[in-house]
Amino acid sequence: ENDMPAFQRVPTQFIAALGDPSASSGTWSAAQPWGIWRVDPGPMGVHLRDYPMLEKAGGRARSGWEFDANDWWLEEHGLIMPKPDFPLPPGRYIVTGDREVTTTLSVREGGVWELAEGTLYDVTHLPCRAARYSPMDKGATPANANAAEFPVTPGAKMPSVRGCKGQDYAVVFVIAIEQ
Repeated sequence: ENDMPAFQRVPTQFIAALGDPSASSGTWSAAQPWGIWRVDPGPMGVHLRDYPMLEKAGGRARSGWEFDANDWWLEEHGLIMPKPDFPLPPGRYIVTGDREVTTTLSVREGGVWELAEGTLYDVTHLPCRAARYSPMDKGATPANANAAEFPVTPGAKMPSVRGCKGQDYAVVFVIAIEQ
């Protein structure tokens, strides 16, 4: 009888994670859960320069996702991305930052997470940057972002956007999921 967990390889998925980079476990808050993109959001992104077209299209991107003016995401090249799915479902994931550490991430109900080895920093893919923005001022939009601040240096903080509150997220690759 095989007691080994069965992990199924998946096309790379992407976790948006918040937490102390030096932590190997923790609990996310209900207000700021981790999320997951089941497919690479980059190719579905809309360049900042094309934001006026996204606005004219009523917030519907060519690839079909809906832009939310009150809760939007940017990646390291200045692409407006679809939101990840929230929250990251409980389960066990094989994760990596595509550097030295590949390990198991266990997620339990209530946002309790634990890495079998390494830290959140070790499994963060440094070239990928993602930040979530919400307007603090009426009319604050991605049009307020300074396109000259992109692309973002690997590991650097995402740029602030005038009139918006921003929150950087670590991007963690998922390569397999326990079945």
